[in-house]
Order: sequence, then structure tokens, then C-alpha cells
Amino acid sequence: MIKTNRLALDNFICFQIIGTRPDVCLEDRQLPGAKWAPGAALNYATQILRHANDKPDDTALIMRSETFGDSRMTWSQLREQVASVAHALTQMGVTRGDRVTAILPNTETALIAFLATVSLGAIWSICAPDMGHVAILDRFKQITPKVLIAQDSYVHAGKTIDRSDVINDIIAGLSSLSQVVMVTVGAPLPDGHMNWADLTVDKVPFAPIEVPFDHPLWIVYSSGTTGNPKPIVHGHGGIVLEAHKQSLHHDLTAADIFCWLTSSGWIMWNAQWMGLACGASVALFDGAPNHPDMLAVWRFVAQQRVTNFGAGAAFFDTCRKAQIKPDLLDLTALRALGSTGSPLSPDAYRWVYADVKQDIWLAPISGGTDLAGAFVLGNPLMPVKLGEMQCRALGNAVSAYDAAGHEVFDQVGE
Repeated sequence: MIKTNRLALDNFICFQIIGTRPDVCLEDRQLPGAKWAPGAALNYATQILRHANDKPDDTALIMRSETFGDSRMTWSQLREQVASVAHALTQMGVTRGDRVTAILPNTETALIAFLATVSLGAIWSICAPDMGHVAILDRFKQITPKVLIAQDSYVHAGKTIDRSDVINDIIAGLSSLSQVVMVTVGAPLPDGHMNWADLTVDKVPFAPIEVPFDHPLWIVYSSGTTGNPKPIVHGHGGIVLEAHKQSLHHDLTAADIFCWLTSSGWIMWNAQWMGLACGASVALFDGAPNHPDMLAVWRFVAQQRVTNFGAGAAFFDTCRKAQIKPDLLDLTALRALGSTGSPLSPDAYRWVYADVKQDIWLAPISGGTDLAGAFVLGNPLMPVKLGEMQCRALGNAVSAYDAAGHEVFDQVGE
């Protein structure tokens, strides 16, 4: 038993976490079976939406969608819609521990549904709309959801992609469903389904419940390359702390506009809400990054005055190979770039400083779905070196080893 509670208290105070503080940081130091922050109670949605109290009319979300166009949402509007959808889910019979699943793109709808779900102590899981019905069923059948929220079609690279038949196949394969909610884009609402728009209009108080530190927040999945995708559960407390820790590594503040180019099927969809956790605005891009050309995302970054932008390393390398020059746009607000998903090549580092911005902070990261976070991250107090990431993540025991299992420094290791 660890007797001190200093670390746990410091984290709760430093990050202004709303909830019941733990008695100790960690008891039963063993794996499996480690118990973190016993006695703590909180809710992830409370931690995100607390900013609606301080700056209700400030912008929380900036959206660009090929399907829905451009829009913005204030903190108070976000909280109102989350409260309304949570009320609707309660009327559907959703209670603590139930699973709510979604097939939605990277839009405000997915965030609102997520926060509404977890505010009730229910458990969230999402798949991207471009996934096949077998891949989605391989994931969702394992967790027996009570509710499915889906979008019937979307626009990508200027073309409308109708997913109605795929969604019907998925519904037919999920015998546990008691309700289906549809975001209708072109087709009429199917009989027996609820319309998403009707869930967001009730004026009710935001009333999240506190849950234990390790209460399940969301279920994400392994890739499925070695059999069925394996469900991975993360808890409210761990993800709240991870979000704040990552915001430190990304040097995010409430004054920033944060954007990470991601689909809803990538763990970076979950991670991008670190921006909201610290009070920053989050900019969402829902569409083809190469339509009408490879400057599409960079125009969004410039027009919305994004300060901290991230994407997969493949995106930056594709931009380099296309020989585009984002520095021809007004990127004066942009001060930091992040990259992940695969190693960022030295050539891409050079391209960033030659053709994006000379005085930018480039901070590639490396992490994983299994911890919904990163092992290696940026550090604004350290120099940027060609082809290298800057530092191991706070709170992570990260080392490199040679073939004999000895820890190594300043050389290639595993």
C-alpha cells in the first residue's frame, strides 16, 4: 500500500478536476489487479463542459464538413445539446453501464453523443462510417449495445456515399439494440427509428453523475490483424488525467485553437478532446484532405487561425511529395505541428521548415490505442532535432533496449 496521497491530490488540484478526490494514488501495486485512485469519483463530461461556466459564449467547436458545411458552436450551446441528448438517452432506458454505439464521422454530432452517453455513466464506442459492415459488427457484437446512432450518408471528395444498406445490415446483426437514432442527410427517416435532430432540442439541465475513477468511459479496439478486434476499455479518471497531461506536452492553453486531422475510427479522435479539457477551441475537419487539392486542410488551418495542428505522418509526407507550399497561406497563428501514426521522415522534417513555417515547433509523438495516449511526446522547452521525438511522456516508464535487454541511450534500440 502506498500511504501518500500527495500525487493524486496534486493532479486533482493542478488540473482543477471536479469531483471527489482519492484517498491514495495507487493501492495494490501489482499487475493484474492494480487499483488506481480508490475513493475518487468524477465524470469526464463534467471536466470537459466546466468551461461553459467560465466562457459560455466563447467558441468551443469550429467545424468544416463536406457534408454539412462550415459552422461553429459555443460552450453553452455544446452543453445545452449534450444535456438534451442525455435526457433523450435516459428516456430510451440508457443507464449506467449500458453501451451506446455510433457510426458517425468526425463532426460535432459524434462529440455531443459521446459526452451525453458518458455523462450518464453509460459506455461509448464509435466506428468510422467508411468501415465495412463486417468490421463494424466484429466490434459492436462483442459489447451488446443498447442504442446505435448512425448517419445514413456522407460526402467525400465531392461524392455522396450512401451507407443506408450497410447500416441496415449492421442493425440486423445487433440483436441487443433497443433503439436506433439516425442522422439523416438525404434519405427519409426509416420507420421505427428516431431522428437525431429531435434529440437536441429539449431545454433541460446538464446533470452528469459521478462515477468511480476506473468506471468505463469508452471502448476502442485493436486492429483485428490477429483475429477479431479486441475491445479495450479506458476509464473516466485515467483519460481525464491523460488529456491534461497531453495538453501540457502539446503546450495547449485556453487561448489556443487545436486541430488534429483524424477520422472517428482512429484513437486520435478520442485524443483530440484534450483541447477541450484545457479550455481550448477544437477545430474539426470532416472531408477528403486532398479535395479539391492537397492544400484543402492547410486552407482550413489558415482561415480558422489554428494555433496547434496535427496529422498522421503520411499526410505530411504526401504534402511533401505533392510539392505544395502551405507557407503561401497566412499561417501566422500556427505555432506548433504534431505528427503520429508512423515515423516522420527526415525529409518531412526538412519540408516542414522549408515550406510550412521556419519558426514552427515540430513535435512528432508516438503512442497507442491500448492506452489512448502517447509514450513519447513533445516538450516546448527542448530543441527539435532532425528525425527525433523530444521526450518520454510524463508518468510513463519509457526506455530503449538492445538485443540483450540492456537499456541504451543515444543509439538505436527497441
